[in-house]
Amino acid sequence: MTRRVAIVGGGISGLATAALLAADGHEVELFEARDDLGGRAGSWSAGGFRFDTGPSWYLMPEVFEHFYRLLGTSAQEQLDLIRLDPGYRVFFESGAAPFDVSADREQVLATFERLEVGARARMERYLASARETYRLALDHFLYDDFASPRSLVAAPVLRRAPRLARLLLQPLDAFAARAVTDPRLRQVLGYPAVFLGTSPYRAPSLYHLMSHLDLEDGVYYPRGGFTTLIDGIAHLARARGAVLHTGATVTRITVEDGAATGVEYTDGEGMIKHARTDIVVSTADLYHTEQSLLEPTQRSRSAVSWRRTDPGPSAVLVMLGVRGTLPRLTHHNLLFTSDWQANFAAIEEGRVPDPASVYVCKPSETDPSVAPPGHENLFVLVPLPADVLIGAGGTDGAGDERVEAIADAAIARIADWSGEHDLAERVVVRRTVGPADFANDLNSWRGSALGPAHVLRQSAFLRGRVDSARVRDVYHAGATTLPGIGLPMCLISAELVAKRVRGVRGGGRLPEPARASGPTDPRTRSGAG
Repeated sequence: MTRRVAIVGGGISGLATAALLAADGHEVELFEARDDLGGRAGSWSAGGFRFDTGPSWYLMPEVFEHFYRLLGTSAQEQLDLIRLDPGYRVFFESGAAPFDVSADREQVLATFERLEVGARARMERYLASARETYRLALDHFLYDDFASPRSLVAAPVLRRAPRLARLLLQPLDAFAARAVTDPRLRQVLGYPAVFLGTSPYRAPSLYHLMSHLDLEDGVYYPRGGFTTLIDGIAHLARARGAVLHTGATVTRITVEDGAATGVEYTDGEGMIKHARTDIVVSTADLYHTEQSLLEPTQRSRSAVSWRRTDPGPSAVLVMLGVRGTLPRLTHHNLLFTSDWQANFAAIEEGRVPDPASVYVCKPSETDPSVAPPGHENLFVLVPLPADVLIGAGGTDGAGDERVEAIADAAIARIADWSGEHDLAERVVVRRTVGPADFANDLNSWRGSALGPAHVLRQSAFLRGRVDSARVRDVYHAGATTLPGIGLPMCLISAELVAKRVRGVRGGGRLPEPARASGPTDPRTRSGAG
């Protein structure tokens, strides 16, 4: 039965939901408040440079592949994917020599053994566990809306129940310490917790599965940047009949007799309009959806519940156009402080760490189109507390004082630790983004950069639900609900909504339509490194 659907938000989860529901024959309208689609996965251009303003790691390629196959296409047809080698480079405050994490598993193991005698054998066991745990999560948890307990009592899950319990109750750092003792290697195994909005001291060791992704499965990059991913999914949605509105700010989800009836929104000319629909899917931050788009009696969560929620970290982002080359940096770079535990403790306690660990992306290493000839493109992320009082960013140093000071310190740290000592003098384009920007531009709760942290009480079936507990025909998708943070998780969240609208509950992926034979695995693309 064809139903009218309103989707709030034009990030990747909104666009993916629009594409899937339109492909199922529904009449879909998407409403995005900003003038551009993409949400956190946005794009900004200046002075001949083009910057991705959010996600920069392409992981879990089979999730993308499955999503594209649901729409009758493939990642190979939609994207020009490059496997990065090295996957990333690691620098240290201590002055220890940086090292590369190769795209080749054998070289990764050799690097671990070189830095710590005996680590190779232990890492083989660690990666085998990560691989098994990842497959278990993919097959039994990630595509589950937890509307039924059946997935939790499936035979493969029950057989591993004691081990899963230990993985849930033990912190990631403690689990990694059983494989390696060298602090540099422990940081390599622990840093994926940041992708999950938390620290290796608080993330359950279940998430050691992430090491399968970067150390075995590989890190990819879509040529042209992540904006090509967003543009491609928007095209797929439109091609299937979805109407995508930009400059359309949803101000209220309308409800009658306990069921959604549509959305009120303000268009680009300031006119208040009402789109009457049968279903509303909000991909906006869950806190914004509940507190701003629904009436108090329609909210699923209490104020007390929100006070107990960990919003995850915010960040200062720094986009730099740099004259000349930066040969000591590669595509992905991680700069780790020596006292890592103090770094994370400061964030959890609401303080800006000093010094702070830093992530640096140099996409011009792989993709010349993102910078003018003879220049480099840098994207810098400094994790911070989720605190809008830290301020907002701006261009050419015009952001709030604290944000610009954090950016200056990060640039100096990159220059010092990497050996690119004249970095600051060669900056020709600069833009910063602060926690207040995440709150103002993306309606992110408390200015969180990613979404609620994946600590135990905010993971799997404890994270949230696909549908509203109070209003029929209101659904949620995106990083702030099931299954969690990251582009692949947002694609899965869109599929969870599509399953519900079809009347399908519980675990498992939707069946892929038949298609002509041929290579569709993105890892088989010629030109991949």
